[in-house]
Amino acid sequence: MSAVSGENRLRSRNIRRTRARVAVLDFLRRAAGPLSAGQVTAASTLRSFHRVTIYRTLSTLKSCGLVHAVQGVDGTWRYSAHTPERSGCPGNHPHFFCLHCGRMFCLPGQSLPRVRVPSNAVVQGKQLVVYGTCGECRRG
Repeated sequence: MSAVSGENRLRSRNIRRTRARVAVLDFLRRAAGPLSAGQVTAASTLRSFHRVTIYRTLSTLKSCGLVHAVQGVDGTWRYSAHTPERSGCPGNHPHFFCLHCGRMFCLPGQSLPRVRVPSNAVVQGKQLVVYGTCGECRRG
């Protein structure tokens, strides 16, 4: 399956295509795992955009359903692109958060646990973050 560009994903949802939206979406699609807004802002390919523009763009893409947000145990939200390809993170699986280095990793291929919610409740999302020390930090 070929990669779908950020521009095409925005177009398919009838969302206005701005330079920032396309650039952020394409950057997140190529990222190895969820990234904080600060990490996105610091990316060399996105430095031409003001920090506030990046934050607003992430918020817009999240509200449009093109970006998934996962909160780490440190309280920082990390973002990843919803993509049909292997790259990016569809968000429908657990994540691992390293307490030492602060990186978050996707744990794909594992389903989230089923939980019972009150009959009058509506689930708007689900996430599971497992935390500890990653293998790289343990070796270091």
